[in-house]
Amino acid sequence: MNLNAIHHIAIIVSDYEKSKDFYVNKLGFSIIRENYRESRDDYKLDLKLGDVELEIFGIKNSPKRVSRPEACGLRHLAFKVENIEEVIKELNSKGIETEEVRIDEFTNKKMTFFRDPDDLPLELHE
Repeated sequence: MNLNAIHHIAIIVSDYEKSKDFYVNKLGFSIIRENYRESRDDYKLDLKLGDVELEIFGIKNSPKRVSRPEACGLRHLAFKVENIEEVIKELNSKGIETEEVRIDEFTNKKMTFFRDPDDLPLELHE
């Protein structure tokens, strides 16, 4: 088997426009394509950050996450950053709250968490 890289990660959101604003205007993802799927009455937004794509599905009446983040399934998305304090300041200036910075016990790198509009945990990791 020859798996080369992660191509994309997909998430379902409860408020399509709010999540689009969050990921594009606040976090800086670029839009690859945006489609309304009439047969499903939902939106599919393909975004790009670095070499990875993020698919956002705006599906009405989706069930909430079971718990955070201990339910089986996706635990969190992590973003590699060069200067965590600088990124935290920028997130905070956009009204995005972050947890306190702590040291990852395995990598000894700085890390912190923040959340998207649907409470999905997102991590910054130096």
